[in-house]
Amino acid sequence: MGNRRTPLFEHHKALGGRMVPFAGWDMPVQYTSIIQEHQAVRGQAGLFDVSHMGEIIVKGPKSLDFLEFLTCNTVSTMQDGQVQYNVVLNENGGLVDDITIYRESEDKYFIVSNASNYEAVTQHFKKFSREGVEIEDQSDAWHQLAIQGPDAEKIFTQTTGLHTNDIAYFTFRDLTYKGSSLRISRTGYTGEDGFEVYSDIDAGVALWDALLAGGKDDGLLPAGLGARDTLRLEAFYPLYGHELNAEWTPSQSGIGWVAKEKAVPYLGYETIMNHKKNGAPGRVVGFALEGGGVPRDGYKVFDEDGTSELATVLSGGHSPTLGKGIGSVYLPASLTAAGTPLRIELRNRLVPARVHRGAFVKGGAGS
Repeated sequence: MGNRRTPLFEHHKALGGRMVPFAGWDMPVQYTSIIQEHQAVRGQAGLFDVSHMGEIIVKGPKSLDFLEFLTCNTVSTMQDGQVQYNVVLNENGGLVDDITIYRESEDKYFIVSNASNYEAVTQHFKKFSREGVEIEDQSDAWHQLAIQGPDAEKIFTQTTGLHTNDIAYFTFRDLTYKGSSLRISRTGYTGEDGFEVYSDIDAGVALWDALLAGGKDDGLLPAGLGARDTLRLEAFYPLYGHELNAEWTPSQSGIGWVAKEKAVPYLGYETIMNHKKNGAPGRVVGFALEGGGVPRDGYKVFDEDGTSELATVLSGGHSPTLGKGIGSVYLPASLTAAGTPLRIELRNRLVPARVHRGAFVKGGAGS
């Protein structure tokens, strides 16, 4: 069986998109160049097709209790119209996926999951389902676009005529555009300001064309997976299967802030809280090369002397903004302080690097 295609597949090909397999889908890795698309998002705006992502509805009178049990961030503090970053936990305190939760009401939540995982998340939810909870995977019915960059709001509003300046960071609104409902959230995966827009498929395809035409004079470019990855790495946002997996707790994954104490314990609570309060054996951190070259996923990471192999690169690449190689690695706790010297093996030579904590590049998101 071949890879799945988003409703925009033919549009990507017409735009010169170079299609690659990703999480079971054929997706554009780039249209012109990764660096050009990356710089468009940092300087003006970029438009991403993210229709491969999953959308799951959890509703019913017991849906809040259910989500509190399966995730470690506090869902009960959310208000209607808020979006929250959270993670779905397995029994050992590892991650089934990282998600965003949209609160529609006290007993209805719209959950966005990664392309590679939404079926696993749905199955996991159903495994722990209870009376008073309904779970519905609606992924095939939704279309999702992301417009990101300092000019994203200007381009979006001048194209659609919709007013979005009252949509705060990590909140959403449902608005009508040309007779179709759009769910617009001020969220994204680039570190820049912008929106993720959910709709039915026909409206999503029409909106893609309208935004590209409407934003052309402002420098809006279609952007592929390549730029999406360099942007999220500069922002130091984790990617499931790289920084996040079924074995590591949130603290080990470098997102310990998402784990909260709760009156009713969630899955893996004891292990997660132990790591949060007493320290995990290791954690994911960033690193930046001090010499030339590009670190790639799977490259070996050594101590400062180059004698002891510590780990392999989880995510690596060239930062177009900084003009140097950056990446992520899971290190023992004793080596995770900012500035700790490392060596990364690049084609049989050991290049010096240092541990970096937090975002490599601070974009305009949330400011």
